[in-house]
Amino acid sequence: MAGTYKVVMVGWGGVGKSALTLQYMYGDFDEVYEPTKVASYKKKTVLDGEEMEIDILDTAGQEDYAAVRDSYFRSGDGFLLVFSITEADTLDRISEFRDHILRVKDSDQVPMVLVGNKLDMESQREVDIERAQAVAESFRVKYVECSAKTEDNVQEAFSTVLRLIHQRKKAALMEARSHNKTESEGCCVVM
Repeated sequence: MAGTYKVVMVGWGGVGKSALTLQYMYGDFDEVYEPTKVASYKKKTVLDGEEMEIDILDTAGQEDYAAVRDSYFRSGDGFLLVFSITEADTLDRISEFRDHILRVKDSDQVPMVLVGNKLDMESQREVDIERAQAVAESFRVKYVECSAKTEDNVQEAFSTVLRLIHQRKKAALMEARSHNKTESEGCCVVM
């Protein structure tokens, strides 16, 4: 088993983070919106033939919880940056989350996917695909549009971030092995 991959859902309130999480976990969509404080979900899954456990942290979008957000960001392996395609300001402000994650992780490259939710509300779209893709390119991340309601591309969004996490963990493991091999090559045992 590949281990546990911690995915953190981030974005402003009302963009559908909880709806995406519940659709991914249970194949369920609830029309009634209950604002989330913070919720955690675990699920075993198989990705590209490899079994893994995903631990999803669904964070609150409100700033009230900013004090605890740093600890969530520190513990996350990957992030879904969620905005609503029906509310342009949720994309305009997503860079605040991205920048905060990079500061907390002290890295300029962290597994992230930009997710435009509410594709089922195409007639109310305020963010065109080209604009969202341009933001994703500027962040150097992949972009996925999905609908928590119809389940369109929900699996793809999670699979994409899981693959990025897996690649990063694999690269770190190879680097550690290479480093250990280099150190041990200079040693000899004298008896």
